[in-house]
Amino acid sequence: MTYLILAVLCSVAVSIFLKIAHSKNIQIEQAIATNYIVASALTWFMLHPALDTIKTNQNSIALFTALGVLLPVVFVFMSRAVRYAGIVKSDAAQRLALFIPILASFTIFGEVLTQTRMIGLALAFAALFCLVYKSNSNRAHGNQRNQRAQGTTTQLITSLLAVWIGYGVIDVLFKQVAKSGSATPANLFAAFVLAGVLIFVYLLIRGTRWRASSLLAGLLLGALNFANIWFYIRAHQSFSDNPTLVFAGMNIGVITLGTLVGAFAFREKISRVNFIGVALAIAAILCLFYSAYFMGLLN
Repeated sequence: MTYLILAVLCSVAVSIFLKIAHSKNIQIEQAIATNYIVASALTWFMLHPALDTIKTNQNSIALFTALGVLLPVVFVFMSRAVRYAGIVKSDAAQRLALFIPILASFTIFGEVLTQTRMIGLALAFAALFCLVYKSNSNRAHGNQRNQRAQGTTTQLITSLLAVWIGYGVIDVLFKQVAKSGSATPANLFAAFVLAGVLIFVYLLIRGTRWRASSLLAGLLLGALNFANIWFYIRAHQSFSDNPTLVFAGMNIGVITLGTLVGAFAFREKISRVNFIGVALAIAAILCLFYSAYFMGLLN
């Protein structure tokens, strides 16, 4: 459970960084590009990936290629979703991507759907909808802030659908990376390198004007992102037979803690429904943890 908690903390730290970076006029795209360099370096020096474990393994090649391509591509679609649909809808699409890995838990990873897990999942999705709920006043405030978030119906639907599918598939791929055993560090390293190359090419094609402050900010982002992903993978390895706990725990944990941080650290308006969502989220995670413990899956 420790790895899952650390993954949640690191993920929220990344969100805090992005929020502060935006106010400091940091170019997020450039910071994310540097982030992949840092993540690759940390993977190389801390995890000592054995690249020969993936050279002839077709499954590993397909895995890190898919992950390396999706990481920067989904980021681009997320930026478009914010532009065309606004922050509120984009964030909701990202969080609701939880449906995809949960479905994969029972169709791909062979997890058994017990009564306790069904209750936990019901609580988790109820919590999710409560946490992404915006009151009428918050919607009006959000609409004022996002009045430039306009696009055609096709652009709006396409970008939100890409965010929803993209984040869901990435979660499933990280689970697959966790299952790759001794090849895990090598798969992670190759995915980071490929993602870094692709986003730098993307920025060069766009004719980006580089900023030293944005590139330096990526150093911190890279360290946080590496820790977030590594702890997330370790959580999957610890609960190898219970991916639902990790998928739901991570998503609900991040948005719950993020909601509380937003309320108390950044004075964001939180409705009663949002606070109900926090309580439901805690109940959902406890229920899923209870299921894992009493089925002998807790390490």
